Amino acid sequence: MHIPDGLLSMPVIVITYIIMVATVAYSAKKLKDFPENKIPLLGLFAAGIFAAQMVNFPIIGGVSGHLLGATLVAILLGPYAAVLVMTAVLIIQTLLFGDGGITALGANILNMGILGAFLGYTVYTKLRNINEIAAIGIASWLSVFLAAVLAAIEIGISKSLPFGKVLTLMAGYHAVIGIGEAILTIIIVQAVRAKLPEIGGVPA
Repeated sequence: MHIPDGLLSMPVIVITYIIMVATVAYSAKKLKDFPENKIPLLGLFAAGIFAAQMVNFPIIGGVSGHLLGATLVAILLGPYAAVLVMTAVLIIQTLLFGDGGITALGANILNMGILGAFLGYTVYTKLRNINEIAAIGIASWLSVFLAAVLAAIEIGISKSLPFGKVLTLMAGYHAVIGIGEAILTIIIVQAVRAKLPEIGGVPA
């Protein structure tokens, strides 16, 4: 899902960078009230998400997927923390490993970090009183599926590839990849809550 250089038009690059920078700055401001005893968890989760994203699981037709983790972090630490964690992870992946283009970094952080953090968190909080496990699964699945759809829209608007084909492929594959995301998120959230009960609740 990491968009490389060369696929996005200049207007899309500028708009996604503006949204990304503004949201990251706002999230950093909101985290001024983040409990000091939980600050080390930001680094721990960033390292964990970075490592988890290096492990791919096979899907279909030679396509593989990996954990995104934005909704996972949002559920445990809140959406603002998730935005900063995912931003750090995606910047490192781009600059050190070439996973996604520098010109597309704004879009990639928007799609995989910001959307997953806020959308996933919102869906989870709306559904958790009905069923906790289902809420985690649905929220994390949606974060992957809609991130793929948004990426396809950005590429389509840029007119670098046929929109219909890109949307069909991205949505189709990531609908399946999202299932893996949901399963992993459920397992990891439950495991973290068991080991660290102090972050078991929904962050304010």
